[in-house]
Amino acid sequence: MIPLFASEQVRKADQYAIKTLGIPGVVLMENASISIFNSIIEKYPELTALDHVGIVCGKGNNGGDGYAVARHFINAGNNVTIISLAKESELKGDAEINYRITNKLIGKTNKGIIKVYSSLKDLSRLKSCSLIIDAILGTGSTGELRSPYKEIVQKLNDLDADRVAIDLPTGLDVNTGTGDIVFNADLTVTLAELKTGLFYEKGRMNCGEILKGNIGIGDEFFDGLSVSEYLIEPEDAFVGLPKVKKGVHKYSAGKVLTIAGSGSLPGAAILTANSVLKTGAGASILAFPKSIKTLAQSKLDSAVVHPFEDQSKELLVDDNIIELKEKIEWADVIAIGPGLGRNERTLQAVVQILNEFPNKKYVIDADALFALRKGMYKKLKLNNAVFTPHHGEFAEMLGIETKQLKMNILKYGKEFSQQTNSYLVLKGAPTIIFNPKGEVFINTSGNAGMATFGTGDVLTGMISGFIAQSEKLEPALISSVYLHSLSADLLLETITTHGITADKIMYNIPRSIRFLNDSII
Repeated sequence: MIPLFASEQVRKADQYAIKTLGIPGVVLMENASISIFNSIIEKYPELTALDHVGIVCGKGNNGGDGYAVARHFINAGNNVTIISLAKESELKGDAEINYRITNKLIGKTNKGIIKVYSSLKDLSRLKSCSLIIDAILGTGSTGELRSPYKEIVQKLNDLDADRVAIDLPTGLDVNTGTGDIVFNADLTVTLAELKTGLFYEKGRMNCGEILKGNIGIGDEFFDGLSVSEYLIEPEDAFVGLPKVKKGVHKYSAGKVLTIAGSGSLPGAAILTANSVLKTGAGASILAFPKSIKTLAQSKLDSAVVHPFEDQSKELLVDDNIIELKEKIEWADVIAIGPGLGRNERTLQAVVQILNEFPNKKYVIDADALFALRKGMYKKLKLNNAVFTPHHGEFAEMLGIETKQLKMNILKYGKEFSQQTNSYLVLKGAPTIIFNPKGEVFINTSGNAGMATFGTGDVLTGMISGFIAQSEKLEPALISSVYLHSLSADLLLETITTHGITADKIMYNIPRSIRFLNDSII
């Protein structure tokens, strides 16, 4: 796991360096600027002294970093245009020191210019730049951008150039991963440590590649901090892979009952039941309406249909629970929800199953989540549940608008998992896992091609299959989420994101498991 830190924790590192280690602030800024410069050169090795570099500097230390970085580019022979959003008299401390040094260097070398910003027209000076660096606002900035920053960032995003953000893209609230107008970086060099908000929502969308910059204090300070948010690494997914034991047979290798599907939505159930077996689970049974069982049987690879009497209504109702009781008790894991439909009696059946068998391991998805909307989930007392909503479904469960959820996804996710003592797999780009202890695991695999019908149903089957084979739920959950997205990533070797479909991800699961094994061992 790669630990992620809150912006307040990272800001305290500066005080630790200055007050405890005795490192002057201007030295920290110099260390940071050297690290930023080297990271940019690493990212853009084709950058030469002939390239024109533009830097937009704010009033604070983020701007100070920008002035210092400008000096390194000038020393490398580049012509640099600096747009300063503050007059020299408005600058203080280390930012003022670096402004003056860089200004004198420009005077000696004639390799650049500092233009104090007065209007958007000043940004036209950056049109000839092949690289634009955002050094406007740092981690102290929260909430939405105000004028003129909002308009400046919009203009910078329209320029035809590679874009680099120092510490974080301006406009991103790194505490919540939110922002209306955000600098769209190709590279973000974040200072001291990795910050959680860079890796989800607007951070994920606007940071580009993320590299960690060094301020010269080592790891001792951060090693002593409490962390509850992490990035998933391939090694973490490897740990959760089921171990095949000698003498295993189909009923000891994991048994999954999928309660899913209806006459109007049969495909989701089939994807889920088939995906269970692609993980290596020994048995996959699909509970499905009797009147249309041949529809499912014809499309299942090796899973078995357990038909229940539906009186030709093609859906699950509460009367069917008696028929399903034996299979529910037989199963190691129950996947419930995909394609069930939203008939009132179907929703009642979902709630009744969850109430009557509270100690079973559940993966609750799709229409089963709808049955628990507007706080209905609070009435349940489940011990081994995994909820797998996308953002809209989760907001509906909480009884809030999706827009409100997105204002602080981690807060809502943590509260939900802790209150319900359950796991939450919040599907999105990226998918985020929340555990009952308040820890957060952000997935690092996946691509835009996964935004298509059925991929969530495949994930439900994968989670169910992995958990059914494992003694510990959490490692299996992490492994299934990572491998689901890795399967989609491996497809890009032969197709584009436009060609990725749920069934292709599903059939590629065994290959993704093999790839992970070969990569780690």
